[in-house]
Amino acid sequence: MNPARRAATAFTRLHGVAPSGVWSAPGRVNLIGEHTDYNDGFVLPFALPHRTAVAASARDDGVLNVATVGDDGVVQQAAPVAVADLEPGAVSGWASYPAGVAWVLREQGVTGGADLVIAGDVPAGAGLSSSHALECAVALALLGLADHPTDDLPRIARWVQRAENDFAGAPTGLLDQTASLCCTEAHVLFLDVRSFKSEQVPFDAAAHGLEVLVVDTRASHSHTDGGYGARRSGCEEAASILGVPALRDVDASELDEVLDRLPDRLRPLVRHVVTEDERVLAAVELLRAGRLAELGPLLDASHASLRDDYEVSAPELDVAVDAAKAAGALGARMVGGGFGGSAIALVPVERHDEVVRRVLAAFAERGWATPRTFTAVPSAGAGRDQ
Repeated sequence: MNPARRAATAFTRLHGVAPSGVWSAPGRVNLIGEHTDYNDGFVLPFALPHRTAVAASARDDGVLNVATVGDDGVVQQAAPVAVADLEPGAVSGWASYPAGVAWVLREQGVTGGADLVIAGDVPAGAGLSSSHALECAVALALLGLADHPTDDLPRIARWVQRAENDFAGAPTGLLDQTASLCCTEAHVLFLDVRSFKSEQVPFDAAAHGLEVLVVDTRASHSHTDGGYGARRSGCEEAASILGVPALRDVDASELDEVLDRLPDRLRPLVRHVVTEDERVLAAVELLRAGRLAELGPLLDASHASLRDDYEVSAPELDVAVDAAKAAGALGARMVGGGFGGSAIALVPVERHDEVVRRVLAAFAERGWATPRTFTAVPSAGAGRDQ
């Protein structure tokens, strides 16, 4: 049963009536362009077929009542809270994500209460943006119940970002929300985060005999931990020292000179961001030219930069990347914020089984949990299901 149907079925069972509607949003894979979004740079994500769905109906008492339903059908309910009383710190745990969205939308005049029942199949803690899928689906549900326009997706993405940053306490950029809301089937989204100018770039790996294999290492990560925020603040400090609005403004041709002006501790961060932006631009040119098989070296260089300069990889990610490449992947890298989560590999279709076998064997040799693997197919962004 897909997430939308599971959410609607659980809502009816819990509340005795069918929901007014169901909205859902996908997780995402970022093909390349990691930690560039909060530096006003470039990103290249696509939406996954995995989605989080929210079955919803309005309430007339101003109360937000949220529940989730697992694959086993078991419902977990959060404590009801008045929308008027929502403030950062008032709600903790998983419920802080939908509550944060309601808190932000309250300022946009969406003040009514709602019953929400959530179901999804985006792997949590896998670096595939499960929290943003949840927040985007909740945002569309609450806006839909209030008959509020939902056509300005970039604006909604910024509202979701504020919920994540200021309510849930995760200092994320705009990549994940925008990907979940704006991606389209069979395309990657080339986004200039500063201007919000975007281009839907065709991406049909199967037509080239390729696939994007996702390896969920099951090494869980969290953006609310200090590592992500420390790197973001380091980038902001470096930009201030250099006298530029953001690291996106550093010219790659002048990188060596620029690095000489920085303290040792900030140089690796700047080197990663500047070179990663260049890799995104190079990847877009390859995709426009239909040269998908040549993406591999860019993925490899991205991983090395994230591992060595940004220092956000993890042993599980490095092993997954190395095993995939040894088994015939054209390139591979970690995705997401890092410190765990998932890796992707660009794999010739005929090498799929061998790549998976080698990755599983490498994890088994080390006594690690068996990773989850699946082929990522660019899918539709968020919207109303019924």
